[in-house]
Amino acid sequence: MFERLTRFFASRGGLILAGSIIGVLASLLQYAGNPPNMGICVAGFERDIVGALGFHRAAAVQYIRPEIIGFVLGATLAALLFGEFKSRATSASMVYFVLGVCPMIGALVFQGCPLRGLLRLAGADLNAVVGLAGFAVGVVLGVQFLKSGYTPGYSSKMSPVVGWILPVMMIGLFALRLFRPQFSDGGPIFFSVVGAGSMHAALWVSLGAGLLIGFLGQRTRFCIMGAVRDVALMRETSLLSGVGGVVVAAFVTNLLLGQVNFGFADQPVAQSLHGWNFLGMVLVGLASALAGGCPSRQLFLAGEGSGDASMFVVGMFAGAVMAHNLNMVKPCVTGSMPVTISLAGMMAVLVGLVACLIIGFSMRERENLS
Repeated sequence: MFERLTRFFASRGGLILAGSIIGVLASLLQYAGNPPNMGICVAGFERDIVGALGFHRAAAVQYIRPEIIGFVLGATLAALLFGEFKSRATSASMVYFVLGVCPMIGALVFQGCPLRGLLRLAGADLNAVVGLAGFAVGVVLGVQFLKSGYTPGYSSKMSPVVGWILPVMMIGLFALRLFRPQFSDGGPIFFSVVGAGSMHAALWVSLGAGLLIGFLGQRTRFCIMGAVRDVALMRETSLLSGVGGVVVAAFVTNLLLGQVNFGFADQPVAQSLHGWNFLGMVLVGLASALAGGCPSRQLFLAGEGSGDASMFVVGMFAGAVMAHNLNMVKPCVTGSMPVTISLAGMMAVLVGLVACLIIGFSMRERENLS
């Protein structure tokens, strides 16, 4: 039975079905209480988690998001059931850390990871078109490095503890969310009372959706960056079919639930500086291509034992801390007002692009440089 399921999930039909389920669940999570046009956002939700732990003090974006916990643990469950949990890593852990910091900053400037970009599009937020175009450009740029011999190294089998660190951390985060301890007067754990962080679906609804998406993501190798990369490298569209399933299913669900707001203006948790929307997502696409997976995919990989993906996730956490403590992005306090980005945020995007280019040029195998 497991072999038959594996073949199905690897097929185009399996990818479309998985993408459609993800799209429907994301729209339903929005309807159940998550922020508008943000049923799921890996960057925003990870930012909320580090805020809840007190690593940044932006009061509007502090909440331990069960969806992120579910992504990792759902992937772990799938990998264990299908015999694919393998503790592995390269020697380039710091490279993956930097490649995690960069897309977090770019995504917070755009106000969304690639998955949220698709969901914003499914809610008729036309600002998402600019961001997704930038993301595609960044991935295509990364593909050029792959063609020229770029590699961050080759994975080796590691001690089991390496693969289990992030899943165990997620179990710890769930315990903090479940019991909501207060470690000191006026201290963490923090939970927003205003802003996007105060908007969330019920705990078990969020966790259940995250577990299902994590399971499906691991089985199908769902990856938005991979969809663009496969088209650019091999003209292969299977993964792109799954991405299309997300958009179509989320759009239809949004129509039925009255969650469509067509246009550029008055979009929730968004900003309309199109040049920076574009460049921010170029950074996300480039870093994702160099790391071998978009932010969602990195959570699935971490759940199946990848130490490199775990470092990428930790890098994203660190990027969120930097973005808010250094005032790169100023979140809205109502969930519907525009987000503002500072000069520091703009400069950070440019620095991130330079950092990714340096990594891309410097980590090419010598035999491919002739």
